[in-house]
This record gives sequence, C-alpha cells and structure tokens, in this order.
Amino acid sequence: MKVEHFEDLEIWKESRKLVVEVYKLTSNEILKKDFGLKEQMQRAAVSIMNNIAEGFERDSNKEFIRFLFFAKGSAGEIRSLLYITLDLNLITKDKFKELFGDSVKLIKKISTLIKYLKTKT
Repeated sequence: MKVEHFEDLEIWKESRKLVVEVYKLTSNEILKKDFGLKEQMQRAAVSIMNNIAEGFERDSNKEFIRFLFFAKGSAGEIRSLLYITLDLNLITKDKFKELFGDSVKLIKKISTLIKYLKTKT
C-alpha cells in the first residue's frame, strides 16, 4: 500500500489514539489539578502526532527521519511522565501498564520506520 498522506501511517493513527488516552488520563480529578504535569503530558503526546505529520509533509526522507526522531523522543517523554504519575499514585498500575505498553509499541514502530527510510535515502 502506498502511503499518500500522513493519516495513512499506522504510527500516526496510533499516536492519535495515545493523545486521546493522555487527555482522558489528565482530565481525572487529581491529575487535572497538577497543571504542570498535565500540560507536559498533553504537549508530549501531541508532539508525537504532530512531528509525524510535519515530517511526512516535508517531502524528504531525510527530513521525515529527523521529525520521526523528535516523535520518538516525545514518546520516551510520555514513558517518563507515566512513571511520575505512577509514583505519585495519580494513575492505577493497570492504566500505567496499558499506556506504557502503548508508548513502547509506538517507539518500536517509529524506530522500524526510521530504519526503513534510512535504506531509501
């Protein structure tokens, strides 16, 4: 399947779902009061999705790879922030495992795409 739009990319679709999950998490009664943590989590999640889109629209594998590294970094930031929410008992262990797993899968898929694109440059 030829990818013609960033919306066709599985990693973009998965990052979009992660954004929704992060926004749901940060809207809970306890976490929504911690403005710094809430906003940082939201910004990091949105950054994944937007960097994938922006990099794709650059029409250059080299540029796309650069933006995929930004997206991958933001996904790592989500993982780190999830530890904070867990350590402060702002998230259940089950929700932590779910979101942590989603972010790890996304990082692996981004890495796979980066490796593929490097062979095409």
